[in-house]
Amino acid sequence: MLYYLFEHLDKHNFLGAGVFQYISFRAGMAAVLSLLITIFFGKYLINKLRKKQIGEEVRDLGLEGQIEKKGTPTMGGLIIIAAMVIPTLLFAQLDNIYVILLLITSLWLGLVGFLDDYIKVFKKNKEGLAGRFKIAGQVSIGLVVGLTLYFHDDVVVRDYDDAMHIENNEMVRGFEDVKSTKTTVPFLKDNELDYDGIFPFIGHDFTWIIYVLIVVFIVTAVSNGANITDGIDGLAAGTSAIIGLTLAIFAYVSGRYDFSGYLNILHIPNLSELVIFCTAFVGACLGFLWYNTFPAQVFMGDTGSLSLGGVIAVLALATRKELMIPLLCGIFLIENLSVIVQVGYFKYTKKRYGEGRRILRMSPLHHHYQKADIHESKIVTRFWIVGILLAILSLATLKLR
Repeated sequence: MLYYLFEHLDKHNFLGAGVFQYISFRAGMAAVLSLLITIFFGKYLINKLRKKQIGEEVRDLGLEGQIEKKGTPTMGGLIIIAAMVIPTLLFAQLDNIYVILLLITSLWLGLVGFLDDYIKVFKKNKEGLAGRFKIAGQVSIGLVVGLTLYFHDDVVVRDYDDAMHIENNEMVRGFEDVKSTKTTVPFLKDNELDYDGIFPFIGHDFTWIIYVLIVVFIVTAVSNGANITDGIDGLAAGTSAIIGLTLAIFAYVSGRYDFSGYLNILHIPNLSELVIFCTAFVGACLGFLWYNTFPAQVFMGDTGSLSLGGVIAVLALATRKELMIPLLCGIFLIENLSVIVQVGYFKYTKKRYGEGRRILRMSPLHHHYQKADIHESKIVTRFWIVGILLAILSLATLKLR
């Protein structure tokens, strides 16, 4: 909203209004505002949640310090969502299709998570929202995202001509904005893959079905991965901040002609505007850590974790880095896999030997280390370090091919 106000003021030569045209300035302002919203609104919300006795119900899993967390305010994801949405509404171009998709995703999955938390807290049902309804919410937003990215006219890739020509006494290169299902494949020299050519027997007219199904799977998997990772203080928020900052860099370089040309990556027009959302996202996560680091004063609940995961998935899809998710979101992946492997092995051994056996002391993986008597602060810090290493390796794929 402020973007359009200052754009109008700039046209009338209002002193200093032109600074709003710079993405770097608006991104910085969005980060600062999201931090302030999280810190100040967070304190207010935590006090309200405490007064209404909206606390976490904790099952005794035999983990050190677990019972002490009973009654800690939950639904803190409302803080994160507010800190993402408000700065974006103020500083971003609201007619940008990528920004619109991210706002819808964060609010929709936040609502799904809120319903889950509401049932757990107010209805005293530890199971929360039925799994089929939660999956339905994730699939529905996945369909919206997939169909929009495939069919919307503003979702294009810019193809440049090899030849240069003179325009206004400057050498420029001609270009054409084309609809494309190309994406980035990390570590390969010719690092582009076109979904249109994966299944040639299907035909171009039906490629959208394959693409939308892939998008639905990614959105569902990453949002669930973030949800599972949110098991100890500060883990999901800190990991998400690292991933969000990395995706902000990808969005910035892919949205600019000069950087995308130098790095020989896809140039996606209007993508740089996502940097404003990304910095608000990172600011919200870091601000939430003010209250969520050990010992946590508030938990984000499914309200926050589902929204964070969904946003990360859509950011990766918009920047055409979805095939990098196993690397960039490696913490989410290993947490997900630890549950799948543990449950699968337990069922297999129970069927074969009559007694279920376990590979890990407990799943998800962070609980395995807790069972090994490692303090959760140390576990979280080490997971963050691994997340930073994965982020650096992901950024290295821009030139490491």
